[in-house]
This record gives sequence, C-alpha cells and structure tokens, in this order.
Amino acid sequence: MAATVTPHRKSSATLSRLVDCDTRWSLSIHTACLPLPRFLLLVLEFSGDGRFWFPALASLCLHPSIFRDPFLSWLLVRLFAGCVLDVAIVGLIKFCVRRPRPVYNKGMSLVVSVDHWSFPSGHSSRACFLGSFLWLCSGLTEKYVGFWRTGFVGIVGLWSASTSFSRILLGRHFVFDVLA
Repeated sequence: MAATVTPHRKSSATLSRLVDCDTRWSLSIHTACLPLPRFLLLVLEFSGDGRFWFPALASLCLHPSIFRDPFLSWLLVRLFAGCVLDVAIVGLIKFCVRRPRPVYNKGMSLVVSVDHWSFPSGHSSRACFLGSFLWLCSGLTEKYVGFWRTGFVGIVGLWSASTSFSRILLGRHFVFDVLA
C-alpha cells in the first residue's frame, strides 16, 4: 500500500519549512548586526511601545487646548482608537498563534515583556499603523506642518521601518513576525 499524504500533513510540513527558514534568516540578521549600538535599538524599541503611546495619546486627547481645534481633536481620537484596535487585533492573533520568541532574545528583562509570544510583532504593527495613519492624514495637516509635510512623512516612514527592523536586530522577533 502506498502511503498517502493528507492535506493537513502537507500544510504542516510546508509551515514547518517556513518556520525553519524564518528562524535561520532571523538569527543570521541578528548575528550580523550585533556590532550595531544596542542603545539606539533600545530607543527605537521604546519609541514603538504601547506603554509609551497610550499614555501620550490619552494625555493629548484630554488636554484642554486640543478641544479648541476640531481637526486636532478628530485626528487624535482616531489615532487613539486605531491604536486600541491594533492592540486588540495583535493580542488576539498572539493568543491564537502562540509562537515563542527567539531563544537568543537576550536582555528582554530590561524592557519588561508584556507578553511571551512573538507572532505578530506589536511594535511593528503599531509603528506601521502610526506611519500609515499620519501619511494618509498628511494632506489634511497642511495647516500644522506646512511645507515640511514631505520631510515629516519621510521621517515618520523611516522611524516606522527602523522600529520594525529593530525588533529583528534585538532578537525580540523573527522576520515573519515583523512582516505580518
């Protein structure tokens, strides 16, 4: 009798090969970039942390001067709501997938880990959301950023990409976690 391969086993083998490849790529990138200044990577890590963004956005949303400007109020409330939705979706996916963080994830105790799961990266998701949101709203913010709009969007985009990539460099996440 010939052995039959069920679709479940076939997809499981494919997933296993993808995870192995992702693990090798991530370790290679992490190892190659060890000489980079860790302090800069930690600054990027902090700048994408929800424990920074939620209090900052909540404070801005509740500041009395914001209510004087309907557009700023509109923008900040939507930015805050988007961050809440981002955390909810990422948290649900992490709970369902439960992929452990890389074993070479050193120094995570310095930046207290909120969760133990790797997929997807909450920092990367948040950074991409913030970058995309501000880029999409950049045409509406002419009054606030003026002719600096292109530079502002470029800097936010660079921050978003750098923060996402720093997750791999620090060993906090695998490549596919960040791309998700």
